[in-house]
Amino acid sequence: MTTIKSVSKESRVFDPPAAFAERARVGSRARYDELYRRSVEDPEGFWAEQARELHWFREPTTIRQWDPPFAKWFEDGTTNLAYNCLDRHVAEGRGDKTAFIWEGEPGETLTLSYAELTREVRRFANALLGAGVAQGDRVVIYMGMVPEAAIAMLACARIGAVHSVIFGGFAADAVRDRILDAGATTVITQDGAWRRGKVVELKAQVDKALESCPEVARTIVLRRTGNEITMAVGRDLEWADVLEGVSDEHEAPALAAEHPLFILYTSGTTGTPKGVLHTTGGYMVGTYVTSKYVFDLRDDDVYWCTADVGWITGHSYIVYGPLANGATVVMYEGAPNHPGLDRFWEIVAKHRVTIFYTAPTAIRAFIKWGDEHPGKHDLGSLRLLGTVGEPINPEAWIWYRRVIGGDRCPIIDTWWQTETGGIMMSPLPGAIAAKPGSCTLPFFGVSPKILREDGSEAGPNEGGYLVIDQPWPSMLRTVWGNEERFRKGYFSRFPGKYFTGDGARRDEDGYFWVMGRVDDVVNVSGHRLGTAELESALVAHPAVAEAAVVARPDELTGQALVAFVTLKGTVTPSAELKKALADHVGEEIGKFARPASVRFADAVPKTRSGKIMRRLLAELAAGKEPAGDVTTLEDISVLAKLRGEDE
Repeated sequence: MTTIKSVSKESRVFDPPAAFAERARVGSRARYDELYRRSVEDPEGFWAEQARELHWFREPTTIRQWDPPFAKWFEDGTTNLAYNCLDRHVAEGRGDKTAFIWEGEPGETLTLSYAELTREVRRFANALLGAGVAQGDRVVIYMGMVPEAAIAMLACARIGAVHSVIFGGFAADAVRDRILDAGATTVITQDGAWRRGKVVELKAQVDKALESCPEVARTIVLRRTGNEITMAVGRDLEWADVLEGVSDEHEAPALAAEHPLFILYTSGTTGTPKGVLHTTGGYMVGTYVTSKYVFDLRDDDVYWCTADVGWITGHSYIVYGPLANGATVVMYEGAPNHPGLDRFWEIVAKHRVTIFYTAPTAIRAFIKWGDEHPGKHDLGSLRLLGTVGEPINPEAWIWYRRVIGGDRCPIIDTWWQTETGGIMMSPLPGAIAAKPGSCTLPFFGVSPKILREDGSEAGPNEGGYLVIDQPWPSMLRTVWGNEERFRKGYFSRFPGKYFTGDGARRDEDGYFWVMGRVDDVVNVSGHRLGTAELESALVAHPAVAEAAVVARPDELTGQALVAFVTLKGTVTPSAELKKALADHVGEEIGKFARPASVRFADAVPKTRSGKIMRRLLAELAAGKEPAGDVTTLEDISVLAKLRGEDE
């Protein structure tokens, strides 16, 4: 079998609203086509022009170097990402503009202007230098969603220290492994973080991790929740103490464009985490340009990305991309269902959010909880909705447009990865008609292809392997400390081309449809099927909020499909409903795709970044005990409940 069979029948099309297109940065398909053609035919000219919108101490003359699998961008240029996110705006007279609106889970609000944020980052940069952190040192940041997390990131970027942010939900073993792999000498953390009204004890996890990390010379600890902590004499420093009397004057140094910026460990569903390395200049330009055009950012926008700074979405689209554009960014500390199921919509209404960017996982949770929760609040300020993290089911897309966007907001369905650094495919909201479930067309300078097993290009609506055949500025440069893993993992399957790990198809209009990870492809009676389309068929049933489909061994068909289904809040599980759901898939796709088993679940196992861990479900479906790395699981108790579920 050389292709992956596509079974989607989605055909709805939504044009950009005329009023939106009139004011958009890219307001027509013809304009998009013109810019895109130039970006792929003359990438050096296009990206040099984009880069000139930012500040360089020395403007680059060498734009792109490509010796597969290694890319360099703007190599002879020098710049400073923190300067571009902060000082540049202050110097241009925009210091009074709000940079961050922070909402704590208990309900407090803090607003920081660009001038105030610049001062705080300069002070913390001086504090890091005073504590002995030098350019090139690796600094682990293990914090909750507080402004100080962004301040720490920006201060590291400012002085040329390489930050590695670890999501605040990870346990001590995962923290230890990442500290050791990065060779970090400094850890920045806090006493605890608020999550659903409870304290997550971060400092205690750091203490446990550091029992095996003798190279860590210092930790800096922010007081947030007031829980009791232990401070090791000579190693642990109070955040407030290291800032005591520290100057807010600091000249941002000129850093080489290819200077390492950060290491981010992927939350992958299999295997050991790998440290994706991004560098300064290309990542800066890539996140700046994608933020500007994909979110159609305007000076009066209030922009909210609901991700955590511990993931790439938080790096690129909470901190670096929006701030490089001078945007006003909402940052929220807590959970979407605390103290009530309407918390997100309360925040949207309170701060008059105009751009809202979240994950399909969250959207499906909102659907499960019920329409009445967003219905309590005025969401009329919203003008653009976005989705990120994995393919969105068409019915979830329609709900999002109707209930949250009031049938007036364009939806940007963005496809990208930790490794890509920035958005790779998405409709530009004023220019490209949307199709529910499709990430539509490539962003400027991105050259995607869909290949068969033998490397030949797939035809229209023929599923295959999604690759990128040209470099782009924000792409990963390597896997930290493991060049062989970088080569083998991304460039060995189709030499000279970046293999994304995703299956996809391209329809007759040139639109891309991502069909899920190729590791998740199932093979039933000779049909190789992507899980995303099977799950979409289930979510299209009015009883279903979320679904995950895996395969188990079957003597007759090779593999049989098992569907794990989460029902909407008002629906009662029953044997009759299981049969109805299996029949529904058979009617929507074909009898060959009818699940052999449907299992109801309160929740399915997910990583903390919202990706369904189908590997664990496949092991459960096959009657095995789930094995391997489960450190990225959001809630380990989900597995225990699924083990006990009687089919």
